[in-house]
Amino acid sequence: MKNAPHNPVLDALQKNLMVALDERKQALRAQGKRLFDFGLGDPKEPTPPFLREALRAAVPEVSQYPSAAGTPALRRACAGWVRRRFGVELDPDRQIVPATGAKETIFHLPLAFAGGDPRRTKVVMPDPGYPTYEVGARFAGLEPLKVPLTRENRFLVEPAALGPEVLSRTLVFWVSYPHNPTGALAPRDYLERVGRAALEHGFIVASDECYADLYFGAPPPSMLEVQVENVVAIHSLSKRSGMTGYRSGFTAGDADLVAILKRARSHPGVASPDFVNAAASAAWADDAHPAERREIFRQKRDRFLAFFREHGLACDGSEATLYLWVRVPAGHSAASYAAALLEEGIVVAPGTAFGAGEGYVRVALVPALAECDEAIAAWRKVRT
Repeated sequence: MKNAPHNPVLDALQKNLMVALDERKQALRAQGKRLFDFGLGDPKEPTPPFLREALRAAVPEVSQYPSAAGTPALRRACAGWVRRRFGVELDPDRQIVPATGAKETIFHLPLAFAGGDPRRTKVVMPDPGYPTYEVGARFAGLEPLKVPLTRENRFLVEPAALGPEVLSRTLVFWVSYPHNPTGALAPRDYLERVGRAALEHGFIVASDECYADLYFGAPPPSMLEVQVENVVAIHSLSKRSGMTGYRSGFTAGDADLVAILKRARSHPGVASPDFVNAAASAAWADDAHPAERREIFRQKRDRFLAFFREHGLACDGSEATLYLWVRVPAGHSAASYAAALLEEGIVVAPGTAFGAGEGYVRVALVPALAECDEAIAAWRKVRT
């Protein structure tokens, strides 16, 4: 159907990063080019065997619809991990709702709350940031307020800088630490400032904490350690446990907010199968495998940081997650440097794919260690 009617929001959105990168990679592979793919955050390390076995063992003889609320065992496992990791006690039935990965929750969250208070039309989000913050806000009919992050402001969105008028019209305030794409961390006192502002001005803090277990120094704090009131925190097994394809995560926090998310979630028909929930329960109950994965990412990170120093490149942020936020050399834009690297088969994401990321490329530490070494050898051929 030519000229098919469509939602005008689609025209306002940047092309999805995954789609654009996949198209370019396919074209290069068709030309016979060997690629070292640091573009998308989908690590190649195998999913731990005990998680694969937990999934296989739970596949039933008769397949039936799963519950949007998840299994009681999964909610208990999520609450247990929050208690061990952050020292926060949560009611598994009232303060946790499972999700089919973080992206689903991030997209649907503004829809669940939009229109409840007609004065609140703004969704505050970091820029650069995960593109789905903006997508979810726009589809909910809300106004994205993209706040630039720079090394000068320590990659923090300060509530006080927005002013009371903006905060009184804010519905959702996104915080994202450890941060994608910069890998920056937020100190606890920053989270405390956000929490106080939420209570004073009445907005919801949506804390994207999907990289909470991918760190290289002290464990990063959660917004839930600061306060639960007016807060929901989003977690995922994708990077923590190598379960990107399983699509499993959860949202936790303020019981009243979680209740609304549960009501909303039952309508789109999104619910992880119970055999995925069985694997997810096993993953949240175990802390050994994330520590092993952290060590692998540390080794990759150390190799690249040493190479960048030698090669005259600098990183900002890059304190946690599996991402390195690399400044492009003088004379290059984000796009031109990414294109120069592609000539040597190195796929990176230009910083502009995440919004206000001009001057940077994001390197996702996805390939295995041996491939990282080969990629560094190829990168040496790119002139800075």
